[in-house]
Amino acid sequence: MNAQYISNDVLARLNVSRESLLKIEAYVDLLLTWQAKINLIGPSTVETVWRRHILDALQLLPLMHAKTKAVADLGSGAGIPGLVLALGGNLRADLYESNGKKVAFLREAIRQTKANAWVHQIRLETLEEHLPERIPDYVTARALAPLEKLLLWAEPLLKRGAIGLFHKGQDVDSEVNKATKFWKMGAIIRHASMTDSDGTILEVKEITRV
Repeated sequence: MNAQYISNDVLARLNVSRESLLKIEAYVDLLLTWQAKINLIGPSTVETVWRRHILDALQLLPLMHAKTKAVADLGSGAGIPGLVLALGGNLRADLYESNGKKVAFLREAIRQTKANAWVHQIRLETLEEHLPERIPDYVTARALAPLEKLLLWAEPLLKRGAIGLFHKGQDVDSEVNKATKFWKMGAIIRHASMTDSDGTILEVKEITRV
């Protein structure tokens, strides 16, 4: 399975180079090989992996400022979006994941693709103790938790200046309303998803506890 599942004009708009695309293809091949042994992505999404997972991750690149150097990905799982962003955007990625089997996959994927990425096998409640030396420009999370809890986990990064880019579904308004009971957010920007008509990329800046 190769990148023909994403059109060339979309890849150009995302500014993904041919070299980066080859690395992503190698990542996808490895992902599908491991998928036969452990559940890295939903089985029903295997046939649409390029659109459902790869494009879903890469769509964050145009939302990042031009000088972005690093991202942190919470609950990274199969490395989506964090590892895909590292490969497609030539970024450093710190990947936080507690599941041992998924950590093993991430490490092997990084080894094979030579991605500029590091895996931290921790529970997110201890993130404050495992921050990278340079605070990433962005913190990402996909299908991880309701916004209220997600902000709690991401707080060590957000309060130090990182910007949140979180994949959210059709309940985003409800999640935001609930979160505002506990968090004051300096900015909340909704970006329409390229891959899901009901989806939103939620951009969050400058949080403080209520």
